[in-house]
This record gives sequence, structure tokens and C-alpha cells, in this order.
Amino acid sequence: METEQLYETYKPLLFSIAYRMTGSVADAEDLVHEAFLTYDRVSDEKVIENERAYLCKIVMNSSIDKMRSATSRREVYVGEWLPEPLVDEVGDPSHSYLMKESISTAYLLLLQQLSEVERGVFLLREVFQYSYEEIASIMEKSPSNCRQIFHRAKKGMVNRPNIPTLDFYSMKSSVEQFTIALQQGNIDKMLELLKADAVHIADGGGKTPAAMRPIYSAERIIFLFTSVMKKLPENTKFDFKDVNGYPGVVITINGNVAYVISIEFMDDKIFRIYMAANPDKLMHLQN
Repeated sequence: METEQLYETYKPLLFSIAYRMTGSVADAEDLVHEAFLTYDRVSDEKVIENERAYLCKIVMNSSIDKMRSATSRREVYVGEWLPEPLVDEVGDPSHSYLMKESISTAYLLLLQQLSEVERGVFLLREVFQYSYEEIASIMEKSPSNCRQIFHRAKKGMVNRPNIPTLDFYSMKSSVEQFTIALQQGNIDKMLELLKADAVHIADGGGKTPAAMRPIYSAERIIFLFTSVMKKLPENTKFDFKDVNGYPGVVITINGNVAYVISIEFMDDKIFRIYMAANPDKLMHLQN
């Protein structure tokens, strides 16, 4: 198969693996691009029998290397860390993979509990449904070792994200109602839509004003949001988008994306609000 055809066929899968591993849209795009360059170079010298497995191996190894090199930076990261938001990818060929995987912000954060190798094995087995023989080939370990790593990783995935009982359109309606209530200063309506023990987590990376620690309780979240609303310029724009597979909000100021908000639901109400504000993590969304 020609490299261009391979790219069209496997880019969605490879991007899904790299994004899940690194939590970075930009890194995932770079890793996939580099994987095909490597494949192109190697395939000139030898015959590659299983192209998908070979490309997966390159992307997985590169993702693990990227994560290990980022460990020290993560340790000195200012405030809370959130993954780069993946916004409104409907129409993108990777969408079917990403939706199938349910790449919520909560799930991506949960993966942070695992080591690089555990995360790789867990994703290949749990999300992509690969056999242990296939995983062993990609991870360069024995099938029995991969089985042990998977079971260890599964035990390590504590506090797994809630599966929403609301359908997509009901969640979308709740997010829209909450945003409109915020713009109108309707506190009663916001309290109705939020769980009493809701949590707000923001990631400004020390580069833009954002809460350094999680904000707990609906009342405190509403107080914070209404305070911030008063400081936003008149040309602030709120767009309802799909963010990491669920209804969310993209806030644009002076034509630049300033905040991306993703939502987690529990018991039919908004339970967690994740706000990506670090400009480095929003660069891929700017025009």
C-alpha cells in the first residue's frame, strides 16, 4: 500500500492512540506525522508485512518517549493540569474512533494515574480491543506480561468517570441553559442545573488568570463565574461545541479562543466543569 493511502487509512487510529497517551492534540499530530516519515524511510529498505501493527508500534514508542520527557515539566506545572481540548471534531475522519473511545476530559485525567507502559497496554486492550498477541507485538513484551500489565492497570484505574444517564441532546440543552443563565445572572437556574457538590477545575498553566486549585460546591462556582463575567469585554463570544466527545463551550475574546469548557454529568446534573485556559493548549484552535 502506498504511504499516502496508508495515511488516509490509519491516521485516525494513530491519532487516537497518540492523543490518548499524551493528552496533547499538537503532540499527537506531530507523532503521527513522524511515524509516517519513519515508515516511508524504513519501507524503502525492507518489506513490512503488518503495516498497521508497525505504525502503531512507532506511535506508541514515540508517545511513551514524549510522556517520559514531559514528566519533569509536569512536576513543576503551575496549578491544575488538563489535557488539550479536542473541539468539534465531527466531520474529521478520526471522529469515529474518538467517539467510540469516549474521550472525555475525566477519562483522560484518569489515565494519568497509570505509568506510560500501563497506559499503552490498557488503551490497546480496553479501548481498541486488541488481542494480547497484538499488544505484545506493539509493546515488545510477551503476551502473558501484557495480560499482567493490563490487569494491574485496570486495578489502578480508581474512581472511573461516571457514565451519564442523560442522552447527548439533554446534556447539550443543560450546558446551553447554564451558559445562558450565567449571561443573564440567573443564579436560581444555575443552582438548578449544578449538583450541590459540583467541582470546577481550571488549567491556566500560570500564563493566564485561573483558579489554581479546584473550586468545590455549586455556590462557590457560581460566585466565581459571575465575578468573572463582570470582567469580560462586550465582544466576548460563547459558542456551543462538542468538547472531547461531550457538549461544551468555547469562549472567544477579541477573536481569539480564551477558554474551552468541558462538562461531566452525574445524576442528570452538571457535576464537573473543566476549563482549559492555558494559551499554549489552545493554540491549535486559533484561526
